[in-house]
Amino acid sequence: MKLIDNQANIQAIRKISSQFQTVSMEIDELLSMVINTAAEIVGTRYASLLLVQDEKTKKLQYYQSSGHHMGELKDIEIPPGVGIAGTVSKTGRMIVSNDVQNDKRWYKKANEEGHVEVKSIACLPLILDKKVIGVIQFRDKTSGEEFSEQDIDVLGRFANMIPNFFQASQSRRALGQEFDRLKEKYMRRYTIVGESEAIQKCVTLAERLANSKASVMINGESGTGKELFAHLIHDRGPRQTRPFVSVSCGALPASILERELFGHEKGAFTSADSAKIGIFEAADTGTLFLDEIGEMPLDMQVKLLRVIQEESFIRLGGTETIKVDVRIITATNRDLEEMVREGTFRQDLYYRIHVIGITLPSLRDRREDIPDLVTYFLKKNTPEGQPIKKVGKSLRAHLMGYSWPGNIRELENSIERAVVLTDGDELTPDSFPFESQDAPIEVTVGASLKEANDAFRHTFITNTLKSTGGNRTKAAKILDVQRSYLSRLIKELQIS
Repeated sequence: MKLIDNQANIQAIRKISSQFQTVSMEIDELLSMVINTAAEIVGTRYASLLLVQDEKTKKLQYYQSSGHHMGELKDIEIPPGVGIAGTVSKTGRMIVSNDVQNDKRWYKKANEEGHVEVKSIACLPLILDKKVIGVIQFRDKTSGEEFSEQDIDVLGRFANMIPNFFQASQSRRALGQEFDRLKEKYMRRYTIVGESEAIQKCVTLAERLANSKASVMINGESGTGKELFAHLIHDRGPRQTRPFVSVSCGALPASILERELFGHEKGAFTSADSAKIGIFEAADTGTLFLDEIGEMPLDMQVKLLRVIQEESFIRLGGTETIKVDVRIITATNRDLEEMVREGTFRQDLYYRIHVIGITLPSLRDRREDIPDLVTYFLKKNTPEGQPIKKVGKSLRAHLMGYSWPGNIRELENSIERAVVLTDGDELTPDSFPFESQDAPIEVTVGASLKEANDAFRHTFITNTLKSTGGNRTKAAKILDVQRSYLSRLIKELQIS
């Protein structure tokens, strides 16, 4: 007789439970382990698992079987209420029969078609959410003895485990599908589109910086995708599974920004009913993206510098020093070097956060990417199930001739609006009404793309300088670029 004791049961269940925690463990492999372990502990010759395959007919079909009989049993279907298995499935109550051949409930067709001579059987229901999802059968003890109460108790424990595995497997599958959906959504949101040399240089540099902890400053006009590149640096580096936390330094008053960055203790101020962790704590071991860093007040710049230097801080109203490991990425559309000279930005903080810099090109400096961006944003902003609108022949030149002062953000918003408001299946220049002062500048057809781009920039910058009386600082502010960058363009384009 097979020795059954509590220690054996505990070890077997622990083994199965630990295996189930392994993400790579497939449900079929797990079920096979369960029924084989149960059969081994009790000492039975065969074990098989039958599942309800159709909710309407309630027919049972063999799903797994120990030994070499599965091939003979797999096509056998058992109607509800027929045979021992069908009866257990219909009633939800187990049946133990130690004289199967003389048991009127025995489904002889399974015996004949499966060529399996059965003498005794223990059949138990598998119940999930009060519904029978199948049955598990154990046949013929190797010792030739009948099934005892102790045998049934052990088999019952295993039968109770199986439905939970199915439920967890379904949840895992659903979770995996949801993860894939969210991942796809995330990748769509943070996709960098464009093959131009200007943007690819930035991508290459960002990828090189990913494995470093060095602070990175991303410069660029509003709408050029600075946060997009911050995500790229985070996602390609060793911190990709850790938090990415973003805060706009220009969106909050200094007092609130301090609370957001460093958190506060209960009672630190009038409305502090409970303690709250700050953004630095939330970003611990990950990345903190400080957008619009040029808008940060001077007194906050001092506190930020201290945290970066010491990698620690104290919550507002607290006394405990909190250590953090955070990678800092900053972004700005302002000329911080000029601000340092003017005394509106701390020089020591500037050098701390500007270890390595990335300057993103404006959309007008990478016009060759506009067709790809249009295609991408059309797909992104078309509701699921609806056809994607076509791009009219004259529209591409129309869009490439526009200055796009709002850069990629303006382009996406324009496409989203056009998709909603255009009735036909094709977008035309009429779908993109530009203001007269921002109307597309005509370029000569037949010129190379670089020549057309240079001609546009020459005309656009010249007109802007005329409007400011030749004042480069004012022109740079209107164009939303750094003055030093404007000076380089004037020299490069030979603007007099």
